[in-house]
Amino acid sequence: MSERDQQEAVAAVERAMVAIRRSQSRRSLGRLVPPGGGRVIDPTLFGVLDAVEERDGACSVTDVATALGVDQPRASRLVVRAVEEGWVVRGVDPVDARRTLLGLTAAGREQVDRTHRFRQQVFARVMADWPDADRTEFARLITAFVASFGRVARGADAS
Repeated sequence: MSERDQQEAVAAVERAMVAIRRSQSRRSLGRLVPPGGGRVIDPTLFGVLDAVEERDGACSVTDVATALGVDQPRASRLVVRAVEEGWVVRGVDPVDARRTLLGLTAAGREQVDRTHRFRQQVFARVMADWPDADRTEFARLITAFVASFGRVARGADAS
């Protein structure tokens, strides 16, 4: 592959990632109504739940801020909203009583599971007419891309 072809491929990926980001906006997701008439959760607020789920019992507001790429005050406001919704609970770190840890409530876990199922249904519809091999290859490639992006982003933060 020539250098020009490589540059065009990278530019195509960049455009696709921007399009994905725009398609995940609150407004566009709001047009997709979950089965059973449930409401679509604000993607930013779901990010809080997702960060807490990922850390599984050892999540702080700082971890949420890092996961969402926002400052501490914004993360705190989002956590407060998640607590008000009844999805997140604050607790004291058993190792360091000065530190507050976040956990998912039963309702929060239910919301996370419901949102994952909803998104997976949307993605399945999007790829419904793709050959099985293409779906499998796309899953492999996008997973590798996200992992590599994370490594590069962490390296950029360290410099």
